[in-house]
Amino acid sequence: MADEHLDLSIQLRWGDMDINNHINNVQFARIFEEARVRSFARWLPHRPAGFSLLVARQEIVFSAVLDYSVEPVTVRSCVSRVGTTSFNLSLTLIDPAGITCAVAETTMVSVDPRTGRPTPPPDEVREVLEAHYVADAGLPVR
Repeated sequence: MADEHLDLSIQLRWGDMDINNHINNVQFARIFEEARVRSFARWLPHRPAGFSLLVARQEIVFSAVLDYSVEPVTVRSCVSRVGTTSFNLSLTLIDPAGITCAVAETTMVSVDPRTGRPTPPPDEVREVLEAHYVADAGLPVR
């Protein structure tokens, strides 16, 4: 396990704001989705044939208002748990001033694309997940 995370710059959009002139909470889920997609594009540039993922669960804890900025936000991405057929991604959204605005934990399940049933990921995927595992990176205990 390498204790490695990935920092991604993601541009906000003017249309992400709501009536209160800050980024709408629904847009946080979209920003985290973009971070998941970019993480896997970097970690697994050549996706193995027959490898498919589904989101099983996502929890977002909001900690600060995110104001619109032309400067991109940073999403810190890492793996916080690796199981037999599923794993958790821990994602932290940081505004341009360095303030943590939200943390998400997303459970992803490796599925057989023919049956839709959970299946262990290929060994090369498991190696990538383990290389990006960071201990104690999950959501704060409540």
